Amino acid sequence: MKITGVVLAGGQGRRMGHVDKGLQLLRGRPMVAWVIERLAPQVDEILINANQNLDRYAQFGHRVIPDAIGGFVGPLAGLHRGLSEATHPLVATVPCDSPFLPEDLIEKLRAALDRAQADLAVARTGDQSHPVFCLCRKSVAAGLADYLVAGGRKIDAWYAKL
Repeated sequence: MKITGVVLAGGQGRRMGHVDKGLQLLRGRPMVAWVIERLAPQVDEILINANQNLDRYAQFGHRVIPDAIGGFVGPLAGLHRGLSEATHPLVATVPCDSPFLPEDLIEKLRAALDRAQADLAVARTGDQSHPVFCLCRKSVAAGLADYLVAGGRKIDAWYAKL
């Protein structure tokens, strides 16, 4: 089954003084470039979810999709838009500021998804969950839209509903 990867770059960067995290340089290259380099061999399509600097993100050669729900409401809005725009039945998300994401991340998430026959798999390190690193079935899109329209914003709370 083919997978669409969504790079989440739609935040405001509040904790970093409102800078666009994905465009911050690491070893002379924007962080998002490192993320795309690691993600590309693991997925069949890449989308970049961004709400500012759209032209700069487009220079990385992938379609840029802003949130459909305005107001910088968080990573779930990026996942929602990714689910809407993905051309494949599985959608993976990774944050734009994770330049060293594992080269086997999607493979491990896919194995967990299949093993549990679940709609969602989330990355974990020991007991620590990393909810923005996920793989889910496109079929969860309607439930996510309902959650967001009802004012839901907490990623863990929505995941618990699946």
